[in-house]
Amino acid sequence: MSDDKQTSPSGGLNAYLILLIVGVLAYLATWLVPSGAFETVVGESGRTQIVPGSFALANEGAPMGAPLFGDAERAGFLSFMFEGLISGDRHSATIGLMAFILIIGGTFGVILDTGALDRVLTGTLKRAENGNGLLIPGLFIAFSLAGAVFGMSEEAIVFTLLVAPPLVRSGYDSITAILVTYAATQIGFATSWMNPFSVLVAQGIAEVPVMSGLLLRVVMWSAFTSLGAFWVYRYAVRVRRAPETSLAFANDARMREEGAERQALASAGVGDLVVLALTALGVIWVAWGVSTQGYYLAEISAQFFALALVAGTAGVLFKLNGKSAGDLASAFADGAARLAPAALIIGFAKGVILLLGGDDPSGASVFNTILFQLSGFAEALPDWGSALGMLGVQSVINIFVVSGSGQAALTMPLMAPLADLSGVSRQTAVLAFQLGDGLMNLVVPASAALMGSLAAARLDWTIWVRFAWKPLLGLYALAAAFVTLAQLIGYS
Repeated sequence: MSDDKQTSPSGGLNAYLILLIVGVLAYLATWLVPSGAFETVVGESGRTQIVPGSFALANEGAPMGAPLFGDAERAGFLSFMFEGLISGDRHSATIGLMAFILIIGGTFGVILDTGALDRVLTGTLKRAENGNGLLIPGLFIAFSLAGAVFGMSEEAIVFTLLVAPPLVRSGYDSITAILVTYAATQIGFATSWMNPFSVLVAQGIAEVPVMSGLLLRVVMWSAFTSLGAFWVYRYAVRVRRAPETSLAFANDARMREEGAERQALASAGVGDLVVLALTALGVIWVAWGVSTQGYYLAEISAQFFALALVAGTAGVLFKLNGKSAGDLASAFADGAARLAPAALIIGFAKGVILLLGGDDPSGASVFNTILFQLSGFAEALPDWGSALGMLGVQSVINIFVVSGSGQAALTMPLMAPLADLSGVSRQTAVLAFQLGDGLMNLVVPASAALMGSLAAARLDWTIWVRFAWKPLLGLYALAAAFVTLAQLIGYS
């Protein structure tokens, strides 16, 4: 990350090394585990769906070991990172996501370098600090609602860039910034009653009425969000009272130093308010495009670049922080560089999937064999155990398939008939899917939204995981309770 090197506390274990180890294991798996494929059909929605019971081993059940060097047909161990980095197209997969993340980083590099948001948000935090303690839980609830209603995920990167610096400079830590932005969106994402990227897709594939089962999901979202907001508030207060107790204390030193350098900044002026208004309008413009025009990576990237141009121009005209056009151009490059590690990790993680043969259900791959074996695991359990088994299986699959709609398309054609055989309602199977998909997103390094948010907060993934694993266990305990309740009441 340009000047801010993200190193782990152990001095060696970091997300890159962990993914390299996973890559080695994936390579070995191709020599030990046979590849398989499913038959697929195109459903009424236009999505490709797996035909239940169609799994078959390829190559007469003999493993199809990946080559050391890749070729035109397969990724090899020494080429899997390259293949991951170039996979997909401008609209999706790795290339589109990488460009999207870099442009967002550059845009907010420009905005933050004007100092406008720093002055406005720091002033707001100070007033909230003196007047009430509702800021932290308020942010958590707002972002959880955004995750539940709009399926907010990658957009959390933007808001993490906005709130992390002033939060840290007000005595909190970068972990708090992640908790109230990205983590909150994923809790909302996981417990939603109307998430268009997971719940609605899964219900459609499972042939469950769309938006059905709303009452239990609203209760579930309320329980997760209220408990989460209370817990995060207590954590934030504790860290603010004793900053050295934070796992991110040393990690946040650079951001605190930047804050000390800015203590003498004047209060917000007209130019600051203009930049803030332009930023708010830009975010509203993006929300409009996503919700009404179907904008995705290419269009959203263009919108953010336009925001960088107008905000940067305003910064120069109002002479904010004494910046020139050249200074802000350099700030764009610095902001993009700050998110470059996240882009690399996205390519690394995608390469691991390609090393396993890819995630195309109709193509022979070790990944498909793993998927088939995991789906069979839940079938051998009692009905309530099958429901919990589905939660576990969906969580494991999410390590490899972080897209909510992609995971729904890949797994629900199997899980829906499996639910019928196991005495589990299809609505409960959808519930297990959304919880397993959403909660695991809190720690999976293949998640572009997570790695981008961590990069925005300048927080190393290993520090985040050291912090997050305990609360994640608590979230899964609550998720298991709701899945069990759903099974006991015949949720439909």
